[in-house]
Amino acid sequence: MCKGIVKGEKVDIKLWTPTHEVETRALEQLERIAALPWTFHHVAVMPDVHYGKGATVGSVIAMKGAVSPAAVGVDIGCGMGAIKTNLKAHDLPDSLAGVRSLIESKIPVGFHSHDKAVLSRADLFREFGELDSRVQKLKDVALKQAGTLGGGNHFIELCLDTEDNVWMMLHSGSRRIGKELASIHIDIAKELVHNEGLPDKDLSVFLAGTPEMDAYRRDLYWAQRYAFLNRETMFSLYKEVMREVFPHVMFGDPIMCHHNYVAEESHFEEDVFVTRKGAISAEKGVLGIIPGSMGTKSYVVEGRGNPDSFNSASHGAGRKMSRTKAKKTFSLDDLREQTKGIECRKDAGVVDEIPAAYKSIDQVMENQKDLVKVVAELKQVLCVKG
Repeated sequence: MCKGIVKGEKVDIKLWTPTHEVETRALEQLERIAALPWTFHHVAVMPDVHYGKGATVGSVIAMKGAVSPAAVGVDIGCGMGAIKTNLKAHDLPDSLAGVRSLIESKIPVGFHSHDKAVLSRADLFREFGELDSRVQKLKDVALKQAGTLGGGNHFIELCLDTEDNVWMMLHSGSRRIGKELASIHIDIAKELVHNEGLPDKDLSVFLAGTPEMDAYRRDLYWAQRYAFLNRETMFSLYKEVMREVFPHVMFGDPIMCHHNYVAEESHFEEDVFVTRKGAISAEKGVLGIIPGSMGTKSYVVEGRGNPDSFNSASHGAGRKMSRTKAKKTFSLDDLREQTKGIECRKDAGVVDEIPAAYKSIDQVMENQKDLVKVVAELKQVLCVKG
């Protein structure tokens, strides 16, 4: 249920978390979004909400005739994928170190990329020449980064559900090409005349029917499809690893969802641009994935289609602590304790991803029972990070 309503200058802000638990600067950011002349009906705030660069993470914003590129974020199309296998917990070896090593040998992580393109599909790149001229030099980079993980909170996991079924799961985005396209269009929007009087230039918008909006939609939707292709290609490589280790493995249909993206939808009898930054579609009957952290549970969910959230739900647990603060607060011993029993990195490079730096995934799920219902509860036994 909606936990709080904040009166906005133009529209209200509806929160699926207690208002007093939202950090002040995130609330101020939301209030600026609610004051924009194009914001429609209300702003929906997910229970994993926290301050974000440009716009608030965990915000769902509907706009009439406009879209704000910063409300999408720079990792266009970032999202999740999960596949259930026919394996059971007893099929797994006592040590998963070898499986992790094989995954890391097949799928580049961090700043690394493939030596050559390993696309699961190549059709998307027929349109590359139509993208903004400033990214044309990045075609080879984009080709080689398709099927790579990246860093930060992105991950590849092997999980068990409550019935001991083995799942494959991953979280990734649109890599460098998505960031470059986002940054180009955010900068363009800030220079447009209609955005001159905005109190927060980070929330500059493109207006429907303009050449700038047409160019942004072209590049945005391409980047969203690239992010999907990235996850699709990683799953192809991940399946190769699983077949090598478990020759009898079989795979179910993949569940895939974006959580940094734009969709053109109809809400409250109006056609609007919906930006979900740190939020998934929870349209009635639609499957999605809500991860916790590298040491906590994740959930496969089915949307309930709650109109007040614009048919949305959280994209994860959400950070409660910045990366810098996490590094200062926690030690390697803390990391090892909080990831006990999980085959994963336990070094200084991932201390900022320690589970205690995130909100409680159990509380986040409790706060959005009216948005999604749980289909499967997963717990990782292996986690790969960049």
